Amino acid sequence: MPELPEVETVRRGLQPVMEGKTILFADVRRPDLRWPFPENMAGRLTQQRVMQLRRRSKYILADLSSGETLLIHLGMSGRMLISGLGPDDPARPAQKHDHVIFDMENGARVVFNDARRFGSMDLCATDQLNSHRLLKNLGPEPLGNAFHGDYLQQRLAARNTPIKTALLDQRVVAGLGNIYVCEVLHRAGLSPLRKAGQIAGAQIRALVPIVRTVLSEAIDSGGSSLRDYRQTDGELGYFQHSFRVYGCAGKPCHTEGCKGKIARITQSGRSTFYCPQCQR
Repeated sequence: MPELPEVETVRRGLQPVMEGKTILFADVRRPDLRWPFPENMAGRLTQQRVMQLRRRSKYILADLSSGETLLIHLGMSGRMLISGLGPDDPARPAQKHDHVIFDMENGARVVFNDARRFGSMDLCATDQLNSHRLLKNLGPEPLGNAFHGDYLQQRLAARNTPIKTALLDQRVVAGLGNIYVCEVLHRAGLSPLRKAGQIAGAQIRALVPIVRTVLSEAIDSGGSSLRDYRQTDGELGYFQHSFRVYGCAGKPCHTEGCKGKIARITQSGRSTFYCPQCQR
């Protein structure tokens, strides 16, 4: 599933062709994806100007001139693809898994393609967005000012869950997923098995700049492409080539002076990759 860097990369790719532009025509080609689409979604999107394109956690939010916001979640295999940007890039003809198509006033065509149909879209009044069922319980953005060392230390104090599980809790911090938590904990030298509430406060606070660095590096690399993820131009992301632990079971640890090898274990049904020698 795309995580925060992948979703942010998609948002940035969409921004020049959608923000400030009118959706001339919205073509909704099926009644649902993961959940049913909202009533008359095509009609509510057609002729609306996209006032702002932003992100909350793993959701892309398109604020519309109607006073509604379109929520987009890519799910497991969803892609937002852009075409029609010029004579050498004609509008992409509709294909089998193209479920929602936006024809923009600037000639661009934006397609939501989702082969596995685990993605979703919804419409909500913009002024009620914070109470939407998918957003209301989310923690702060890891790249925002509300996410800081004192906050994280307070939220994790006395928690008896493993630190990896705690960081994956979207109520603690929004948008972190399995890949980037593994990478963060390796850089921090913390075992994913350590109980969050038993880690020293200084080590917990030190996680914040590491989280910011890992996410920023991943965004700069266009995200990580493992299976289905693509950028809006169809290109792969490149951060997977910088993984230190994720998917690296059996390979030597990259920590200077460490002679350990990366191990894979399962936590809460998910693969965890770490170095048992230098992550304590």
